[in-house]
Amino acid sequence: MTNINYDDFSKVDLRVGKIENAEEVEGSEKLIKMEVDFGNLGKKIIFAGIRKWYQPGDLKEKLFIFVFNLEPKKIMGEESQGMILAAEEEGGENCVLLVPDKNIYPGTKVF
Repeated sequence: MTNINYDDFSKVDLRVGKIENAEEVEGSEKLIKMEVDFGNLGKKIIFAGIRKWYQPGDLKEKLFIFVFNLEPKKIMGEESQGMILAAEEEGGENCVLLVPDKNIYPGTKVF
């Protein structure tokens, strides 16, 4: 494990996002493509390799925690503009997405 200092951590912009749409990615057994609403910050397309544990219908209209300011990356020919946060048990047998414990507005900063 590598320790990071507070200044490095403070660069990560974590936000609550609401998944408006989610779909399987053709040609991939792992990926789900999500359209995520971040309130007045706009919407982003985000890909996640979570299909082993979640189906697209399980995600729609739900709130999750995302890395909002991650540099975009091409995945399957399209741009992914962030990352959903998850916890995966060692060995990959179980994975859970991080969720707010109460209802809160999309776009809210996580600290």
